[in-house]
Amino acid sequence: MAVSGSGGGHELNDALLVAGDGANGNRNGEGDLQEVRSVSAFLRQAAEENRKLWYLAGPAIFTSIAQYSLGAITLVFAGHLTTLELDAVSTENNVIAGLALGITLGMGSALETLCGQAYGAKQLHMLGVYLQRSWIILNAMAVVMLPLYLFATPILRFFHQDAEIAALAGRLSLYMIPQLFAYAFNFPIQKFLQAQSKVMAMAAVSAAALVFHVALTWLLVVQLRMGLVGLAVALNASWWFVVLGQLAYILMGYCPGAWNGFDWLAFTDLFGFARLSLGSAVMLCLEFWFYMFLIVIVGNLENAQVAVAAVSICTNLFGWQIMVFFGFNAAISVRVSNELGAGRPRAAKFAILVVLMSSVAIGLAFFAAVLILRDVYGAPFTESPEVVRAVASLGVVFAFSLLLNSVQPVLSGVAVGAGWQWLVAYINLGCYYGIGIPVGYVIAFPLHRGVQGMWGGMLTGVGLQTIILVAITLRTNWDKEASQAHSRIHEWGGSAVAKVPDDM
Repeated sequence: MAVSGSGGGHELNDALLVAGDGANGNRNGEGDLQEVRSVSAFLRQAAEENRKLWYLAGPAIFTSIAQYSLGAITLVFAGHLTTLELDAVSTENNVIAGLALGITLGMGSALETLCGQAYGAKQLHMLGVYLQRSWIILNAMAVVMLPLYLFATPILRFFHQDAEIAALAGRLSLYMIPQLFAYAFNFPIQKFLQAQSKVMAMAAVSAAALVFHVALTWLLVVQLRMGLVGLAVALNASWWFVVLGQLAYILMGYCPGAWNGFDWLAFTDLFGFARLSLGSAVMLCLEFWFYMFLIVIVGNLENAQVAVAAVSICTNLFGWQIMVFFGFNAAISVRVSNELGAGRPRAAKFAILVVLMSSVAIGLAFFAAVLILRDVYGAPFTESPEVVRAVASLGVVFAFSLLLNSVQPVLSGVAVGAGWQWLVAYINLGCYYGIGIPVGYVIAFPLHRGVQGMWGGMLTGVGLQTIILVAITLRTNWDKEASQAHSRIHEWGGSAVAKVPDDM
Protein backbone atom coordinates (compact mmCIF):
# COMPACT_ATOMS: atom_id res chain seq x y z
CA MET A 1 0.00 0.00 0.00
CA ALA A 2 1.27 3.47 -0.83
CA VAL A 3 2.25 5.65 2.13
CA SER A 4 2.18 9.45 2.07
CA GLY A 5 2.66 11.93 4.89
CA SER A 6 4.71 11.26 7.98
CA GLY A 7 1.67 10.43 10.07
CA GLY A 8 -0.42 8.72 7.41
CA GLY A 9 1.63 5.63 6.72
CA HIS A 10 0.05 3.71 9.56
CA GLU A 11 -3.54 4.89 9.16
CA LEU A 12 -5.03 1.43 8.89
CA ASN A 13 -2.84 0.04 11.66
CA ASP A 14 -3.77 2.90 13.99
CA ALA A 15 -7.45 2.67 13.10
CA LEU A 16 -7.47 -1.01 13.94
CA LEU A 17 -5.68 -0.55 17.25
CA VAL A 18 -7.85 2.36 18.38
CA ALA A 19 -11.16 0.93 17.23
CA GLY A 20 -10.38 -2.52 18.60
CA ASP A 21 -8.77 -1.53 21.90
CA GLY A 22 -9.12 -4.37 24.38
CA ALA A 23 -8.40 -4.36 28.07
CA ASN A 24 -4.77 -3.37 27.49
CA GLY A 25 -4.99 -2.25 23.85
CA ASN A 26 -2.96 -5.18 22.54
CA ARG A 27 -3.53 -7.69 19.77
CA ASN A 28 -2.64 -10.84 21.65
CA GLY A 29 -5.98 -11.60 23.22
CA GLU A 30 -5.28 -10.07 26.64
CA GLY A 31 -8.52 -8.84 28.12
CA ASP A 32 -10.49 -11.40 26.11
CA LEU A 33 -13.70 -12.79 27.53
CA GLN A 34 -12.98 -15.26 30.30
CA GLU A 35 -14.25 -18.81 29.93
CA VAL A 36 -17.81 -19.06 31.26
CA ARG A 37 -17.98 -21.79 33.92
CA SER A 38 -21.46 -21.37 35.43
CA VAL A 39 -25.02 -20.52 34.45
CA SER A 40 -24.99 -17.33 36.52
CA ALA A 41 -21.76 -16.19 34.85
CA PHE A 42 -23.25 -16.94 31.42
CA LEU A 43 -26.37 -14.90 32.23
CA ARG A 44 -24.29 -11.96 33.44
CA GLN A 45 -22.13 -12.02 30.33
CA ALA A 46 -25.17 -12.44 28.08
CA ALA A 47 -26.92 -9.48 29.71
CA GLU A 48 -23.85 -7.28 29.16
CA GLU A 49 -23.49 -8.42 25.56
CA ASN A 50 -27.18 -7.80 24.93
CA ARG A 51 -26.75 -4.27 26.22
CA LYS A 52 -23.93 -3.65 23.75
CA LEU A 53 -25.87 -5.21 20.89
CA TRP A 54 -29.10 -3.32 21.51
CA TYR A 55 -27.25 -0.03 21.89
CA LEU A 56 -26.21 -0.50 18.26
CA ALA A 57 -29.17 -2.50 16.98
CA GLY A 58 -32.06 -0.51 18.48
CA PRO A 59 -31.64 2.74 16.50
CA ALA A 60 -30.50 0.76 13.44
CA ILE A 61 -33.66 -1.36 13.53
CA PHE A 62 -35.88 1.68 13.88
CA THR A 63 -34.13 3.51 11.04
CA SER A 64 -34.37 0.47 8.76
CA ILE A 65 -38.06 -0.10 9.54
CA ALA A 66 -38.94 3.57 9.11
CA GLN A 67 -37.20 3.89 5.76
CA TYR A 68 -38.54 0.57 4.48
CA SER A 69 -42.01 1.65 5.57
CA LEU A 70 -41.93 4.51 3.08
CA GLY A 71 -42.33 2.02 0.23
CA ALA A 72 -44.50 -0.36 2.24
CA ILE A 73 -47.01 2.34 3.15
CA THR A 74 -47.11 3.38 -0.50
CA LEU A 75 -48.03 -0.21 -1.30
CA VAL A 76 -50.83 -0.15 1.29
CA PHE A 77 -52.35 2.96 -0.31
CA ALA A 78 -51.93 1.41 -3.78
CA GLY A 79 -53.83 -1.68 -2.63
CA HIS A 80 -56.90 0.45 -2.03
CA LEU A 81 -56.88 1.79 -5.59
CA THR A 82 -57.05 -1.24 -7.91
CA THR A 83 -55.37 -4.64 -8.00
CA LEU A 84 -53.57 -3.58 -11.19
CA GLU A 85 -52.13 -0.47 -9.52
CA LEU A 86 -51.09 -2.56 -6.50
CA ASP A 87 -49.26 -4.92 -8.85
CA ALA A 88 -47.59 -2.04 -10.71
CA VAL A 89 -46.38 -0.35 -7.52
CA SER A 90 -45.15 -3.66 -6.13
CA THR A 91 -43.33 -4.55 -9.35
CA GLU A 92 -41.62 -1.17 -9.56
CA ASN A 93 -40.77 -1.19 -5.85
CA ASN A 94 -39.43 -4.77 -5.77
CA VAL A 95 -37.91 -5.10 -9.24
CA ILE A 96 -36.83 -1.70 -10.57
CA ALA A 97 -36.26 0.19 -7.30
CA GLY A 98 -35.15 -3.05 -5.61
CA LEU A 99 -32.38 -3.47 -8.15
CA ALA A 100 -31.24 0.13 -7.65
CA LEU A 101 -31.47 -0.22 -3.87
CA GLY A 102 -29.30 -3.33 -3.81
CA ILE A 103 -26.57 -1.77 -5.96
CA THR A 104 -26.45 1.62 -4.22
CA LEU A 105 -26.61 0.15 -0.72
CA GLY A 106 -23.90 -2.35 -1.60
CA MET A 107 -21.63 0.22 -3.24
CA GLY A 108 -22.14 2.57 -0.29
CA SER A 109 -20.75 -0.09 2.00
CA ALA A 110 -17.21 1.13 1.27
CA LEU A 111 -17.78 3.77 3.93
CA GLU A 112 -18.59 1.11 6.52
CA THR A 113 -14.90 0.18 6.59
CA LEU A 114 -13.13 3.41 5.68
CA CYS A 115 -15.11 5.83 7.85
CA GLY A 116 -14.83 3.48 10.81
CA GLN A 117 -11.06 3.25 10.35
CA ALA A 118 -10.62 6.99 9.98
CA TYR A 119 -12.78 7.72 13.02
CA GLY A 120 -10.93 5.18 15.17
CA ALA A 121 -7.57 6.61 14.05
CA LYS A 122 -8.80 10.12 14.96
CA GLN A 123 -8.40 11.24 11.32
CA LEU A 124 -11.82 12.85 11.37
CA HIS A 125 -11.08 15.10 8.40
CA MET A 126 -10.99 12.05 6.12
CA LEU A 127 -14.62 11.08 6.86
CA GLY A 128 -15.89 14.00 4.82
CA VAL A 129 -13.54 13.13 1.94
CA TYR A 130 -14.70 9.52 1.96
CA LEU A 131 -18.33 10.67 2.02
CA GLN A 132 -17.83 12.86 -1.05
CA ARG A 133 -16.01 10.07 -2.92
CA SER A 134 -18.94 7.78 -2.27
CA TRP A 135 -21.39 10.41 -3.51
CA ILE A 136 -19.41 10.70 -6.76
CA ILE A 137 -19.30 6.94 -7.31
CA LEU A 138 -22.94 6.28 -6.41
CA ASN A 139 -24.31 9.14 -8.49
CA ALA A 140 -22.27 7.91 -11.45
CA MET A 141 -23.78 4.48 -10.87
CA ALA A 142 -27.25 6.06 -10.71
CA VAL A 143 -26.69 7.57 -14.16
CA VAL A 144 -25.61 4.15 -15.44
CA MET A 145 -28.84 2.66 -14.04
CA LEU A 146 -31.11 5.28 -15.66
CA PRO A 147 -31.96 3.05 -18.66
CA LEU A 148 -33.46 0.56 -16.21
CA TYR A 149 -36.02 3.22 -15.28
CA LEU A 150 -36.42 4.67 -18.76
CA PHE A 151 -37.04 1.28 -20.40
CA ALA A 152 -38.72 -0.55 -17.51
CA THR A 153 -41.72 -1.65 -19.57
CA PRO A 154 -39.79 -3.48 -22.33
CA ILE A 155 -37.44 -4.95 -19.71
CA LEU A 156 -40.37 -6.35 -17.73
CA ARG A 157 -42.00 -7.63 -20.90
CA PHE A 158 -38.72 -9.34 -21.84
CA PHE A 159 -39.14 -11.37 -18.63
CA HIS A 160 -42.71 -12.17 -19.71
CA GLN A 161 -44.34 -9.97 -17.10
CA ASP A 162 -48.08 -9.40 -17.57
CA ALA A 163 -48.51 -6.70 -20.25
CA GLU A 164 -50.80 -4.45 -18.21
CA ILE A 165 -48.60 -4.68 -15.12
CA ALA A 166 -45.46 -4.00 -17.16
CA ALA A 167 -46.97 -0.93 -18.85
CA LEU A 168 -48.16 0.66 -15.61
CA ALA A 169 -44.98 -0.25 -13.70
CA GLY A 170 -42.93 1.30 -16.51
CA ARG A 171 -44.92 4.51 -16.28
CA LEU A 172 -44.39 4.60 -12.51
CA SER A 173 -40.65 3.98 -12.95
CA LEU A 174 -40.33 7.22 -14.92
CA TYR A 175 -41.89 9.08 -12.02
CA MET A 176 -39.53 7.41 -9.53
CA ILE A 177 -36.21 8.56 -11.06
CA PRO A 178 -35.69 11.15 -8.25
CA GLN A 179 -35.76 8.27 -5.74
CA LEU A 180 -32.80 6.65 -7.54
CA PHE A 181 -30.61 9.68 -6.88
CA ALA A 182 -31.91 9.95 -3.31
CA TYR A 183 -30.55 6.43 -2.76
CA ALA A 184 -27.17 7.56 -4.12
CA PHE A 185 -26.94 10.31 -1.51
CA ASN A 186 -28.65 8.57 1.41
CA PHE A 187 -26.58 5.43 1.95
CA PRO A 188 -23.18 7.17 2.08
CA ILE A 189 -24.60 9.67 4.58
CA GLN A 190 -25.88 6.81 6.74
CA LYS A 191 -22.47 5.10 6.84
CA PHE A 192 -20.82 8.46 7.57
CA LEU A 193 -23.10 9.03 10.57
CA GLN A 194 -22.92 5.44 11.82
CA ALA A 195 -19.12 5.61 11.98
CA GLN A 196 -19.52 8.44 14.51
CA SER A 197 -22.32 6.68 16.44
CA LYS A 198 -24.81 9.35 15.33
CA VAL A 199 -27.48 6.65 15.15
CA MET A 200 -30.11 8.55 17.13
CA ALA A 201 -29.95 11.44 14.66
CA MET A 202 -30.63 9.02 11.81
CA ALA A 203 -33.55 7.52 13.72
CA ALA A 204 -35.05 10.94 14.43
CA VAL A 205 -34.87 12.03 10.78
CA SER A 206 -36.37 8.72 9.63
CA ALA A 207 -39.24 9.05 12.13
CA ALA A 208 -40.03 12.55 10.91
CA ALA A 209 -39.88 11.37 7.28
CA LEU A 210 -42.30 8.54 8.03
CA VAL A 211 -44.87 10.91 9.56
CA PHE A 212 -44.38 13.29 6.63
CA HIS A 213 -44.87 10.43 4.15
CA VAL A 214 -48.12 9.18 5.67
CA ALA A 215 -49.57 12.68 5.78
CA LEU A 216 -48.49 13.60 2.24
CA THR A 217 -49.64 10.30 0.72
CA TRP A 218 -53.03 10.61 2.43
CA LEU A 219 -53.39 14.18 1.14
CA LEU A 220 -52.40 13.41 -2.46
CA VAL A 221 -54.06 10.00 -2.87
CA VAL A 222 -57.13 10.10 -0.61
CA GLN A 223 -58.03 13.78 -0.56
CA LEU A 224 -56.80 15.00 -3.97
CA ARG A 225 -57.30 11.61 -5.69
CA MET A 226 -54.06 11.87 -7.68
CA GLY A 227 -53.70 8.08 -7.86
CA LEU A 228 -50.40 6.69 -9.11
CA VAL A 229 -48.91 10.15 -9.63
CA GLY A 230 -49.71 11.08 -6.04
CA LEU A 231 -48.03 7.91 -4.77
CA ALA A 232 -44.88 8.70 -6.77
CA VAL A 233 -44.72 12.34 -5.67
CA ALA A 234 -45.12 11.41 -2.00
CA LEU A 235 -42.51 8.64 -2.10
CA ASN A 236 -39.93 10.79 -3.92
CA ALA A 237 -40.50 13.70 -1.55
CA SER A 238 -40.17 11.48 1.52
CA TRP A 239 -36.86 9.96 0.42
CA TRP A 240 -35.46 13.41 -0.27
CA PHE A 241 -36.77 14.49 3.15
CA VAL A 242 -34.51 11.79 4.65
CA VAL A 243 -31.50 12.91 2.58
CA LEU A 244 -31.91 16.63 3.26
CA GLY A 245 -32.69 16.11 6.94
CA GLN A 246 -29.50 14.12 7.52
CA LEU A 247 -27.48 16.50 5.36
CA ALA A 248 -28.78 19.49 7.34
CA TYR A 249 -27.67 17.76 10.55
CA ILE A 250 -24.15 17.46 9.12
CA LEU A 251 -23.96 20.99 7.69
CA MET A 252 -25.24 22.53 10.94
CA GLY A 253 -22.02 21.45 12.62
CA TYR A 254 -23.06 18.35 14.53
CA CYS A 255 -20.15 16.36 13.04
CA PRO A 256 -17.23 18.60 14.08
CA GLY A 257 -13.98 17.69 12.40
CA ALA A 258 -15.61 15.06 10.21
CA TRP A 259 -17.17 17.54 7.78
CA ASN A 260 -14.95 20.44 6.72
CA GLY A 261 -16.64 21.32 3.45
CA PHE A 262 -15.99 20.04 -0.04
CA ASP A 263 -12.49 18.82 -0.83
CA TRP A 264 -10.71 18.12 -4.14
CA LEU A 265 -9.30 14.94 -2.55
CA ALA A 266 -12.75 13.47 -3.15
CA PHE A 267 -11.88 13.15 -6.85
CA THR A 268 -8.74 11.08 -6.21
CA ASP A 269 -8.41 7.30 -5.90
CA LEU A 270 -11.98 6.67 -7.03
CA PHE A 271 -11.14 3.32 -8.62
CA GLY A 272 -9.67 1.89 -5.43
CA PHE A 273 -12.59 3.22 -3.43
CA ALA A 274 -15.14 1.62 -5.75
CA ARG A 275 -13.27 -1.70 -5.76
CA LEU A 276 -13.39 -1.87 -1.95
CA SER A 277 -17.16 -2.33 -1.80
CA LEU A 278 -17.51 -4.78 -4.68
CA GLY A 279 -17.64 -7.93 -2.55
CA SER A 280 -20.31 -6.55 -0.23
CA ALA A 281 -22.25 -5.16 -3.18
CA VAL A 282 -22.34 -8.53 -4.95
CA MET A 283 -23.32 -10.34 -1.74
CA LEU A 284 -26.14 -7.92 -0.99
CA CYS A 285 -27.44 -7.65 -4.54
CA LEU A 286 -27.75 -11.42 -4.88
CA GLU A 287 -29.99 -11.40 -1.80
CA PHE A 288 -32.12 -8.43 -2.94
CA TRP A 289 -32.56 -9.77 -6.47
CA PHE A 290 -33.65 -13.18 -5.22
CA TYR A 291 -37.04 -11.79 -4.19
CA MET A 292 -37.17 -9.59 -7.26
CA PHE A 293 -37.03 -12.75 -9.38
CA LEU A 294 -39.88 -14.20 -7.32
CA ILE A 295 -42.14 -11.29 -8.35
CA VAL A 296 -41.07 -11.55 -12.01
CA ILE A 297 -41.57 -15.32 -12.27
CA VAL A 298 -44.93 -15.26 -10.47
CA GLY A 299 -46.05 -12.76 -13.11
CA ASN A 300 -45.99 -15.67 -15.60
CA LEU A 301 -48.55 -17.75 -13.68
CA GLU A 302 -52.21 -18.04 -14.59
CA ASN A 303 -54.32 -15.28 -13.02
CA ALA A 304 -51.09 -13.31 -12.75
CA GLN A 305 -52.62 -10.19 -11.20
CA VAL A 306 -53.94 -12.06 -8.17
CA ALA A 307 -50.72 -14.11 -7.85
CA VAL A 308 -48.48 -11.04 -8.01
CA ALA A 309 -50.69 -9.17 -5.53
CA ALA A 310 -50.53 -12.07 -3.04
CA VAL A 311 -46.76 -12.42 -3.28
CA SER A 312 -46.38 -8.64 -3.11
CA ILE A 313 -48.27 -8.48 0.17
CA CYS A 314 -46.17 -11.29 1.65
CA THR A 315 -42.88 -9.74 0.49
CA ASN A 316 -44.04 -6.41 1.89
CA LEU A 317 -44.60 -7.97 5.32
CA PHE A 318 -41.39 -9.96 4.93
CA GLY A 319 -39.54 -6.73 4.26
CA TRP A 320 -40.75 -5.19 7.50
CA GLN A 321 -39.59 -8.25 9.43
CA ILE A 322 -36.22 -8.42 7.71
CA MET A 323 -35.55 -4.80 8.68
CA VAL A 324 -35.50 -5.93 12.33
CA PHE A 325 -32.80 -8.44 11.53
CA PHE A 326 -30.87 -5.93 9.42
CA GLY A 327 -30.46 -4.07 12.72
CA PHE A 328 -28.97 -7.22 14.23
CA ASN A 329 -26.88 -7.57 11.07
CA ALA A 330 -25.34 -4.13 11.60
CA ALA A 331 -24.81 -4.72 15.32
CA ILE A 332 -23.12 -8.12 15.02
CA SER A 333 -20.96 -6.88 12.14
CA VAL A 334 -19.62 -4.11 14.36
CA ARG A 335 -19.21 -6.40 17.39
CA VAL A 336 -17.37 -9.14 15.47
CA SER A 337 -15.07 -6.78 13.59
CA ASN A 338 -14.24 -4.81 16.74
CA GLU A 339 -13.53 -7.91 18.84
CA LEU A 340 -11.42 -9.57 16.15
CA GLY A 341 -9.55 -6.33 15.63
CA ALA A 342 -8.86 -6.22 19.37
CA GLY A 343 -7.59 -9.82 19.33
CA ARG A 344 -10.55 -11.10 21.36
CA PRO A 345 -11.84 -14.21 19.55
CA ARG A 346 -13.79 -15.60 22.52
CA ALA A 347 -15.67 -12.31 22.85
CA ALA A 348 -16.49 -12.43 19.12
CA LYS A 349 -17.86 -15.97 19.42
CA PHE A 350 -19.91 -15.04 22.48
CA ALA A 351 -21.40 -12.03 20.67
CA ILE A 352 -22.49 -14.31 17.81
CA LEU A 353 -24.13 -16.74 20.25
CA VAL A 354 -26.04 -14.01 22.08
CA VAL A 355 -27.35 -12.28 18.96
CA LEU A 356 -28.44 -15.60 17.45
CA MET A 357 -30.39 -16.44 20.61
CA SER A 358 -32.17 -13.08 20.45
CA SER A 359 -32.90 -13.21 16.74
CA VAL A 360 -34.22 -16.79 16.80
CA ALA A 361 -36.56 -15.91 19.67
CA ILE A 362 -37.97 -13.01 17.67
CA GLY A 363 -38.17 -15.21 14.56
CA LEU A 364 -40.25 -17.80 16.43
CA ALA A 365 -42.65 -15.06 17.50
CA PHE A 366 -43.10 -13.95 13.87
CA PHE A 367 -43.51 -17.59 12.80
CA ALA A 368 -46.35 -18.15 15.30
CA ALA A 369 -48.05 -14.84 14.49
CA VAL A 370 -48.25 -15.61 10.76
CA LEU A 371 -49.72 -19.07 11.33
CA ILE A 372 -52.30 -17.71 13.78
CA LEU A 373 -53.28 -14.76 11.57
CA ARG A 374 -52.87 -16.42 8.17
CA ASP A 375 -56.52 -15.83 7.18
CA VAL A 376 -56.56 -12.11 7.98
CA TYR A 377 -53.09 -10.57 7.66
CA GLY A 378 -53.62 -9.83 3.97
CA ALA A 379 -56.83 -7.84 4.52
CA PRO A 380 -55.26 -4.42 5.35
CA PHE A 381 -53.45 -4.44 1.99
CA THR A 382 -56.34 -5.11 -0.39
CA GLU A 383 -60.11 -5.04 -0.76
CA SER A 384 -60.11 -8.12 -3.00
CA PRO A 385 -61.34 -11.32 -1.22
CA GLU A 386 -59.60 -13.39 -3.90
CA VAL A 387 -56.24 -11.82 -3.08
CA VAL A 388 -56.81 -12.30 0.67
CA ARG A 389 -57.47 -16.03 0.07
CA ALA A 390 -54.33 -16.28 -2.08
CA VAL A 391 -52.30 -14.66 0.70
CA ALA A 392 -53.72 -17.12 3.26
CA SER A 393 -52.67 -20.05 1.06
CA LEU A 394 -49.05 -18.89 1.40
CA GLY A 395 -49.19 -18.89 5.20
CA VAL A 396 -47.04 -21.96 5.88
CA VAL A 397 -44.20 -21.23 3.44
CA PHE A 398 -44.28 -17.56 4.44
CA ALA A 399 -44.00 -18.45 8.14
CA PHE A 400 -40.98 -20.67 7.51
CA SER A 401 -39.40 -17.90 5.41
CA LEU A 402 -39.68 -15.54 8.37
CA LEU A 403 -38.14 -18.09 10.71
CA LEU A 404 -35.17 -18.85 8.45
CA ASN A 405 -34.57 -15.19 7.79
CA SER A 406 -34.25 -14.49 11.49
CA VAL A 407 -30.91 -16.31 11.28
CA GLN A 408 -29.62 -15.55 7.78
CA PRO A 409 -29.07 -11.75 8.13
CA VAL A 410 -27.24 -12.28 11.41
CA LEU A 411 -24.88 -14.76 9.78
CA SER A 412 -24.37 -12.34 6.90
CA GLY A 413 -23.43 -9.70 9.48
CA VAL A 414 -20.89 -12.12 10.94
CA ALA A 415 -19.52 -12.57 7.42
CA VAL A 416 -19.11 -8.81 6.96
CA GLY A 417 -17.42 -8.49 10.34
CA ALA A 418 -15.04 -11.36 9.58
CA GLY A 419 -14.36 -10.40 5.94
CA TRP A 420 -16.07 -13.28 4.14
CA GLN A 421 -18.07 -11.19 1.66
CA TRP A 422 -16.88 -12.97 -1.46
CA LEU A 423 -17.36 -16.40 0.12
CA VAL A 424 -20.97 -15.57 1.00
CA ALA A 425 -21.51 -14.11 -2.48
CA TYR A 426 -20.59 -17.48 -4.01
CA ILE A 427 -22.81 -19.30 -1.51
CA ASN A 428 -25.72 -16.98 -2.34
CA LEU A 429 -25.21 -17.51 -6.05
CA GLY A 430 -25.28 -21.28 -5.74
CA CYS A 431 -28.09 -21.61 -3.18
CA TYR A 432 -30.42 -18.92 -4.50
CA TYR A 433 -29.89 -19.06 -8.25
CA GLY A 434 -28.46 -22.54 -8.75
CA ILE A 435 -31.00 -24.30 -6.52
CA GLY A 436 -33.78 -22.05 -5.17
CA ILE A 437 -35.13 -20.49 -8.35
CA PRO A 438 -34.83 -23.63 -10.57
CA VAL A 439 -36.49 -25.84 -7.94
CA GLY A 440 -39.25 -23.29 -7.41
CA TYR A 441 -39.82 -22.97 -11.15
CA VAL A 442 -40.15 -26.74 -11.58
CA ILE A 443 -42.61 -27.03 -8.69
CA ALA A 444 -44.64 -24.00 -9.79
CA PHE A 445 -44.95 -24.76 -13.51
CA PRO A 446 -44.37 -28.41 -14.55
CA LEU A 447 -45.84 -29.65 -11.24
CA HIS A 448 -48.58 -26.98 -11.29
CA ARG A 449 -48.22 -25.90 -7.66
CA GLY A 450 -48.44 -22.22 -8.52
CA VAL A 451 -47.34 -19.52 -6.09
CA GLN A 452 -46.90 -21.95 -3.18
CA GLY A 453 -44.57 -24.08 -5.29
CA MET A 454 -42.50 -21.11 -6.42
CA TRP A 455 -42.07 -19.77 -2.91
CA GLY A 456 -41.51 -23.23 -1.46
CA GLY A 457 -38.74 -23.95 -3.95
CA MET A 458 -37.02 -20.67 -3.19
CA LEU A 459 -37.37 -21.44 0.52
CA THR A 460 -35.22 -24.49 -0.21
CA GLY A 461 -32.44 -22.20 -1.39
CA VAL A 462 -32.67 -19.99 1.71
CA GLY A 463 -32.64 -23.04 3.98
CA LEU A 464 -29.56 -24.49 2.30
CA GLN A 465 -27.75 -21.17 2.49
CA THR A 466 -28.54 -20.88 6.20
CA ILE A 467 -27.26 -24.40 6.91
CA ILE A 468 -24.00 -23.68 5.06
CA LEU A 469 -23.44 -20.38 6.89
CA VAL A 470 -24.12 -22.03 10.27
CA ALA A 471 -21.63 -24.80 9.43
CA ILE A 472 -18.97 -22.29 8.38
CA THR A 473 -19.50 -20.23 11.54
CA LEU A 474 -19.25 -23.30 13.78
CA ARG A 475 -16.12 -24.62 12.06
CA THR A 476 -14.29 -21.29 11.95
CA ASN A 477 -11.02 -20.99 13.87
CA TRP A 478 -11.74 -17.66 15.50
CA ASP A 479 -8.25 -17.40 16.98
CA LYS A 480 -6.90 -17.54 13.44
CA GLU A 481 -9.49 -14.98 12.28
CA ALA A 482 -8.36 -12.63 15.05
CA SER A 483 -4.71 -13.01 14.06
CA GLN A 484 -5.58 -12.26 10.42
CA ALA A 485 -7.79 -9.24 11.18
CA HIS A 486 -4.93 -6.75 10.81
CA SER A 487 -3.84 -7.93 7.37
CA ARG A 488 -7.44 -8.31 6.18
CA ILE A 489 -8.48 -4.77 7.08
CA HIS A 490 -5.21 -3.48 5.59
CA GLU A 491 -6.20 -5.18 2.32
CA TRP A 492 -9.75 -3.77 2.47
CA GLY A 493 -8.25 -0.31 2.67
CA GLY A 494 -7.03 -0.73 -0.89
CA SER A 495 -5.21 2.36 -2.11
CA ALA A 496 -7.52 4.77 -0.29
CA VAL A 497 -4.95 5.97 2.22
CA ALA A 498 -5.42 9.34 3.86
CA LYS A 499 -2.84 12.01 3.31
CA VAL A 500 -2.32 13.15 6.87
CA PRO A 501 -0.45 16.36 7.72
CA ASP A 502 2.84 16.00 9.55
CA ASP A 503 1.43 17.38 12.77
CA MET A 504 -1.42 14.84 12.96
